[in-house]
Amino acid sequence: MNPTQVLLLCGGGGAEHEVSLVSANYVESELRKLPSVSVIRVELTKENGWKDMDGQDCRLNMDKTLNIGNETVSIDYVIPCIHGFPGETGDIQSLLELAGLPYMGCDSSASIVCFNKITSKLWFDAIGIPNTPYVFLTENTSESVVKAEEAFDRWGALFIKAACQGSSVGCYKVTEKTGVKDAVKNAFTYSNQVLVEKAVRPRELELAAYHFDGKVIVTNPGEICSPEDSFYTYEEKYSTGSHSLTTVEPTNLTDEQIAQMRDYAEKAFVHLKLKDLSRIDFFLTSDGDVLLNEINTYPGMTPISMFPKLMEHNGHTFSDYLESCIHSGLNKR
Repeated sequence: MNPTQVLLLCGGGGAEHEVSLVSANYVESELRKLPSVSVIRVELTKENGWKDMDGQDCRLNMDKTLNIGNETVSIDYVIPCIHGFPGETGDIQSLLELAGLPYMGCDSSASIVCFNKITSKLWFDAIGIPNTPYVFLTENTSESVVKAEEAFDRWGALFIKAACQGSSVGCYKVTEKTGVKDAVKNAFTYSNQVLVEKAVRPRELELAAYHFDGKVIVTNPGEICSPEDSFYTYEEKYSTGSHSLTTVEPTNLTDEQIAQMRDYAEKAFVHLKLKDLSRIDFFLTSDGDVLLNEINTYPGMTPISMFPKLMEHNGHTFSDYLESCIHSGLNKR
């Protein structure tokens, strides 16, 4: 029997290009453990189009084939290992859906909803999942700055975030009212919509929610412990000099808090029609309130990332999980 030809897409050319390559290294190493799979890795470069690992030009065709230089190969399944644009935005998913290719991860509509912090919060409200108080800004105007300053007056410290970015890109913590204007201005350089949230001083907890053999699996939470008076920035997530710590066995959580997080995570996964994988992030306030922060439809897969750690702590090896996704995708084709 011929091996399943898996196309591993990585890079993307966006703000999270480099970390997508690191995640792809891990995913590729796990795919290589599967004797039934053959892997072709293609990078969506920043400036030179699609390239294979030998630097040859690549093009994905609508007949489920891939041109690699002068060669054409058939593709059975795609893993879009791309953080941010275009991997979590619904763009690459729309292309694969048009080509009729099965792929790992959420579909285009779920990706679009979850990547936009405004639409995702509207969904959380609609299905009854508590989240942090917020204000939406849709125009980069002086009126928007006034709305953000009024939010500061109500809540004190704020997070001002680009609505359509991942991994804390375009996210600013504001502790002085004089800093609101610049934060709004800077956030709008990353997105045409901005979210203003009440800054809480929480514990940051993350759950993996994923499909395995057709079932929805939700893990217990892991915890991010960032330095005092800071938050989990892009640099803290991925830098080798990060001062943040992660644990898959956090202490001082009640059974009720864990059950709440797992219930909310499964509810979000099911109602937002997520597929294959997600990392669902929560805040736990000093008052014991559980608040859903955000959903990542393609979480980090680096050696220090929480998603694969939580999955393996839950008893599933990552290579078995990938094999389950591939089999499910091929059977639904």
